[in-house]
Amino acid sequence: MTVGVRGPETIRLPGAGPTLAADAYGDPAAPPVCFFHGGGQSRRSWTGSARRVAQAGYHALTFDLRGHGDSHWADDGDYLLDAYARDVEAILAALGRPAALVGASRGGQAALVGGSRHPELVRLIMLADVSPYMHDGGVEAIRGFFRASEAGFASLGEAADALHHHLGRPRLADPSGLARSMREAGGRLFWRWDPRTADPRFLHPPSEGEALIAAAHRVSSPVVLVRAELSDIVSAESVRKFRELTPSLEVEVAKGAGHMFTGDRNDAFADRLLHHLARFLPL
Repeated sequence: MTVGVRGPETIRLPGAGPTLAADAYGDPAAPPVCFFHGGGQSRRSWTGSARRVAQAGYHALTFDLRGHGDSHWADDGDYLLDAYARDVEAILAALGRPAALVGASRGGQAALVGGSRHPELVRLIMLADVSPYMHDGGVEAIRGFFRASEAGFASLGEAADALHHHLGRPRLADPSGLARSMREAGGRLFWRWDPRTADPRFLHPPSEGEALIAAAHRVSSPVVLVRAELSDIVSAESVRKFRELTPSLEVEVAKGAGHMFTGDRNDAFADRLLHHLARFLPL
C-alpha cells in the first residue's frame, strides 16, 4: 500500500547532550524508522529512502548526527563512537516505542552499538556497509578527505574535486547542489560539520573496534547487513568475522557499489529495507 507522504517537517529531539535535528516524514503515530548518515554527510543522504518508507505507511526520521548539519555541536568535543551511540539511545527513549534503526558508516556503527543496548525497543538494525572489523586502508581514504577539508575550499568546484579524489565519488558536473551542505567563513567554504569531528583521535581508534565487537556479541535484535560489493572498508573476511559474533546476521550484497553507496543508491536500498520492515516491524 502506498500513501501520501506528510512532511518533511524538521523536528528536534534530545541526544545525549546535543540536540539533534531530524526531517520527519509520514504519520507520527506509525511505527518509526530512524535513519543515520555516515561521517561528513547529513540527514539528506537518506531522503529518498525516507520518502519511500513513509509512502509505505511508516514514520521515517532522518537525523543529522551530533556536530553535523543542523544538529548541535558537542560542547565537550566528544565525537567518539560511544557518544553517537548514546545519542541513538536518547532517541529511542524519546520515541518510547519499538523502532527500526538504519545506518550507513558512522551512523550504522552508532545504530549497532546504541541499538544493541535496548532490544526491547529495536525491532531491526539495518546496516549499510558496516562491520565491527574494518580495513584501515579504506579508513585512511576518509582521513585524507577530512585532512583535505580542514582549510576549506575556494569554490564548490574544489569541494567536488575533494569528494571525487578522496572518496571515489563521480565528479559532479554541476556542484551547485553542494551549497546546502556547506557554510561560509572567512571567505572560504567549509562542510557543515564541527571540525573537531575530523580529529584523528575519533577516526577508528582502538575503543571503536572494542565497542563494535561488544555490540555485535550482545545484540539480540535482527541485524541485516547490506555490504557494498566494491567496498574498501568491509571485506568478505570482515563479514565472516561479524557472523562469528552475530550468528543470526543476514547479509546481502549491493552489486557494483562502493562504501558510500547510500549517497546515490538510496531508492534501491529502500526496496531492501521495506522487505525487512514487513518481516520485523509490520504495520
